[in-house]
Amino acid sequence: MRGLLAVLLVMVVGACSSRKVEVGTGVTPSSGVSLNVSNTLSQDVNVYVTSGGTDLLVGQVAANSTKALAVNGVAAGSTVSLKAVTVDGTRTYTRDDVVLSGTYAWTLP
Repeated sequence: MRGLLAVLLVMVVGACSSRKVEVGTGVTPSSGVSLNVSNTLSQDVNVYVTSGGTDLLVGQVAANSTKALAVNGVAAGSTVSLKAVTVDGTRTYTRDDVVLSGTYAWTLP
């Protein structure tokens, strides 16, 4: 009887042991398009691409600087709107009907 109990105990412990699990986020598909944003303002801006009524944050550009921002999740050739919002939220700049293909240059303001 003790032998049977020992075998069952070993089986239960083996069944309850932990397994190695790897968790990660999926890779966002790259569309091969980017924005080259020149921010001539005196404060940083958050840059968004609006596609299908949804704003997608693509990055932040520091004051008086230029930065290349990859646009992931939007297909090349899509017509979108661009939006830049100052970090304090007081000013918003937009550009409508932009066809994304390759690298699109945008100078603020």
